[in-house]
Amino acid sequence: MRESANALHQKLNELQSTAICGNDISSSCLYVAALTIAYAGQYAWISLIIVGIVLFLFRKIYGEVVGALPLNGGAYNVLLNTTSKLTASFAACLTILSYMATAVISAYEGMFYFQDIVHSLPLIPATIVLLLIFMMLSIIGIGESAMVAVFIFIIHLASLGLLVVASCWFLFNNGMDLFHLNWNLPVRSGGFTAALFFGFSAAMLGISGFESSANFVEEQKPGVFPKTLRNMWGVVTFFNPVIALLALSIIPLTTIDAHKESLLSFMGETAGGSWLSYLISIDAVLVLSGAVLTSFVGVTGLAERIALDRILPNFLLAKNRRGVNYRIVIGFFILCVSILLVTRGNLVNLAGVYTFSFLTVMALFGIGNLMLKIKRNKLPRPERATVLSVIVAIGFVVAAFAGNMQLNPRAFYVFLKYLAPAMLFIIVMLNRVRIIKWLLYLLNYMGKPIQNMVLENFRLHRSIIQLNAQELVFFTRGDNVSALNRVMIYVEENEATRKLKIVHIANEGSNNENLKKDIEVLDRAYPEIDIDFVEIEGQFGPDMVNTLSEKWKIPKNFMFIGSPGDKFPYHVSELGGVRLIM
Repeated sequence: MRESANALHQKLNELQSTAICGNDISSSCLYVAALTIAYAGQYAWISLIIVGIVLFLFRKIYGEVVGALPLNGGAYNVLLNTTSKLTASFAACLTILSYMATAVISAYEGMFYFQDIVHSLPLIPATIVLLLIFMMLSIIGIGESAMVAVFIFIIHLASLGLLVVASCWFLFNNGMDLFHLNWNLPVRSGGFTAALFFGFSAAMLGISGFESSANFVEEQKPGVFPKTLRNMWGVVTFFNPVIALLALSIIPLTTIDAHKESLLSFMGETAGGSWLSYLISIDAVLVLSGAVLTSFVGVTGLAERIALDRILPNFLLAKNRRGVNYRIVIGFFILCVSILLVTRGNLVNLAGVYTFSFLTVMALFGIGNLMLKIKRNKLPRPERATVLSVIVAIGFVVAAFAGNMQLNPRAFYVFLKYLAPAMLFIIVMLNRVRIIKWLLYLLNYMGKPIQNMVLENFRLHRSIIQLNAQELVFFTRGDNVSALNRVMIYVEENEATRKLKIVHIANEGSNNENLKKDIEVLDRAYPEIDIDFVEIEGQFGPDMVNTLSEKWKIPKNFMFIGSPGDKFPYHVSELGGVRLIM
């Protein structure tokens, strides 16, 4: 059965995985150079190099976290295993907001470029059609989507490479006089330091999409994930500064400002003629469309993970014959279209959501890395980022966040307006048992007809029973009462269920008398939690987890273990989604 599932859900290789997330991050080349030049002027390429250095630090941060916990979910995954469910849900909420903004902005801007080719194109209907196309591609399956992503990615890199070569040839024939002229212009308001800072803050948008690979890591072949990080870093660290430098070398600074919305197309026309400008416009349509695909793939992996953890409704977990969570894909499409219609194509507001969501997720990932070092230090991982490098990386992200707040304070308030209802929904989902109980309590004071009507429509009693019925499993090696008490506190504070199996895998010569006494103490200390002690002979590992999950009908993401040490014979990923609780 597992073999057939894998056949339907084949793992992605390095090129496919890089293309899916690379289309998002490399699409920044279309706008980030002009955006950075607008704030940093002739020093824009230096700001973009600094961004490349920051991204290099995050390569190690992401590599350590996902190497230790190779499960879909990105920042949500690491925070779920190191902090509380609420904190992890906050990161998930921000990531989904970022994906929604990315999908809508990329689709709309792609159609904006396409309108330069087909002048009569209606932007909003065309954007909806593009979103619909990639919704259908996502439902067909990630393998087929990956082939489209690879095609777009190769065309994009070839187009950027051709633009660089044409610009260099232009410089060879015309010299560097224009660059010297731009370089000697007065520094933009605020001086050199301010220009670099605000240029850097704006340029950080050029690495949005770097977090995408972590959200579908389970779809990738072993060893592919760190290569996607390396490849994404290489693309943006090379092309973004080089394009900015070449733009300053072949176009006057004042002219760059006048063509900031389509700078690369104008560079193509300047360096190679109208044919190159036309090619860049087509490439822009394709790669921005690829960024839409990245959003669909990334949000599907993340939403499935948080639905499995009962933060989103289980209704979303239904899969088609290709193993795709089609309801998540359709729901994401509906949300994107609704936002597009509400904003009427005014993307200034969505840009604020996009900017601050992405930067916050990056900072949370860095914090998750620090928490992993503190709480899961013995957990095996293929590489480690130094504490100093993590703190420096977080500091750069916080600085970029502050810089963007100064550049566009209105966008920050728009971000808060989108974040507030999203977080309210998450809080309601996390506390729905308590909320349902409050509703039932209030209904006791209402008339019988109203009470019956509400109970029939919402089935409140049944909802509580279903939520509480889900059992949790904690595998213990015979931990002392203080360690088990931390497990009970976590369950009480983070889970809706009130049933817990404490499973001890007994080996020859093991003595569980003290463990039984400790559990009796905990059973009296936590009367609201039904504790069931189970002792099983055997060896703990993936086979044991699979057997018990199938026998008890308990999903693996509702099974917990303590943090394993270096001598643990299995990787956490081999346990199929078992969570770390201490």
